[in-house]
Amino acid sequence: MRRRRYIVLTGLMLCWLLAWMNGGKVSAYGVYGPGEAANKTGHASVAAGSGSPVQTGSGAQRLEQAAEALYNYVLKGDIAKAKQQSEEISKIFVSSSFEGQTSVEGVNALSGVIVDLKAAFAAAQIVPEKIEAAAARVRLAANSLNHPRQPMWQQYYKLFREDLNDMEKSAAAGDLEGWKTAVTRLQSRYDTIRPAVVISSRPEVVNAFDSWLSYAAGVTTSAQPPERSRLLEIISYGQDAVRVMFGKERDEPVLSLPLSPQKYGAWGMLAGAFILSALAYAGYRKYRGEQEDLKPV
Repeated sequence: MRRRRYIVLTGLMLCWLLAWMNGGKVSAYGVYGPGEAANKTGHASVAAGSGSPVQTGSGAQRLEQAAEALYNYVLKGDIAKAKQQSEEISKIFVSSSFEGQTSVEGVNALSGVIVDLKAAFAAAQIVPEKIEAAAARVRLAANSLNHPRQPMWQQYYKLFREDLNDMEKSAAAGDLEGWKTAVTRLQSRYDTIRPAVVISSRPEVVNAFDSWLSYAAGVTTSAQPPERSRLLEIISYGQDAVRVMFGKERDEPVLSLPLSPQKYGAWGMLAGAFILSALAYAGYRKYRGEQEDLKPV
C-alpha cells in the first residue's frame, strides 16, 4: 500500500512539473512561437522603412505611405513623381482628421512641413538638397503620427549624444569655436526632427529643449566670454533635456539587448522529474524508517 502511494505521489509530482514547464513557455512567448513573436516585434520597423503600414485605411497610415513613396522618389531623382506625390500628401492631410492622435501643436507642425515641401517644389529654381531635406521632415512627421510609441526620429538619439559630447570636450578645452560648430550641427539635426518630435511629444518637453538649445547657441555671442564651469553646467542641463525628450533613463545605454527567454528542453524536464522523484522517494524512506522505529519491541 505504501509503495502504491509513493508511485501515485511521484506521478502527481511529474505531472505538476510538466504543467509548470509548459506554462513557462506560454508566459514567455504569449500566443506566438519564438519565430512568430520575433516577426510581430519587428513588423512595425519593417513597415516604417518600406512604406507599407501594418494596417491600411486611416489618414495617418495613408499619409505615411505617401510620405515614404515621396522620399523614395526624391532619392531616385524623380522630381516629377515626387511633386505629384506631394499633392497626394496635401489631399490626404486636408481630407483626414487627426483628433486624438496628436495635439494642436502637432497638427500645426505637420501642416508646416507640408507647406515647406510644396514651397520647395514651387521654387523658381529647383534645389535638390532643399527638396530632400523637406521630404525627410515630412517622412519623419508622418511616421511619428502613425507610430507615436516608436517613432523613427528616436534613432537620432546617438547622434545627439555625440554632439553633446563634442560640446563638452570643447567646453573643457575652452574652445569656443568648437562649441559653436557642435551647436550648429546639433541645431541642424534638431531642425530635421523637430516637427516629428512635436507630433509625438508633450509640448512642455519640446519647449524645454527649444529653450536650452537657444541659450546654448547664444551664450558665446555675449560680450564677456562664458567661463568653463558655466559651459559644463549648460551641457549638464542639455543632457537631461535630451534624455527626457528621447524617453531615456539616466545613464541608460543607447542600445540595449533584451534577455532571451529561458528555454527548457526534454533533458531539462527529465532532470527535473528525476530530482523530484528522488526527493519524494527519500521522504518516503524516512517516513517508513520512522514508522518502524515506533513499533514496540
